[in-house]
Amino acid sequence: MRGARLLAALAAVASLAAAAEPAERLSDPAKEQRARALFQEIRCVVCQNESIDDSEADLAADLRRLVRQEIAQGETNDQVRASLVRRYGEFILLKPRFSVGNAALWLTPFLIVIGGVAVFLVRRRTIVPEGDDLSAAEEVRLNRITGGPADEA
Repeated sequence: MRGARLLAALAAVASLAAAAEPAERLSDPAKEQRARALFQEIRCVVCQNESIDDSEADLAADLRRLVRQEIAQGETNDQVRASLVRRYGEFILLKPRFSVGNAALWLTPFLIVIGGVAVFLVRRRTIVPEGDDLSAAEEVRLNRITGGPADEA
């Protein structure tokens, strides 16, 4: 019971952390909840691996205000995301949308490795192992160079 109260208190403090001032929060709890959900999806372009909800950078605070402002104006979540992508590029989204460009970006390293392994295997198969036996002509030539036994031809 005591642990549940402590957990609830920590959750309440954490939910207020995104707004530097209470005046920044939206008066409608449903809209504020939507804004908070969007904060988790948007990358802080300063910190790069944090959401704007987790970041304390000034730009993250500006982005939080912008998201709240757009939601207050009646924009949908998709419209808010689209406006941020137009402004900052798809990098702003922590989970980028699936597209041919993104698929190529993620798959190219794997294709390069697979291609390298294929080239290695093909080249390995085509290498002819060296034999110890010399042809008759090579043996005669070697004997001339080294002064070995006279050839019988």
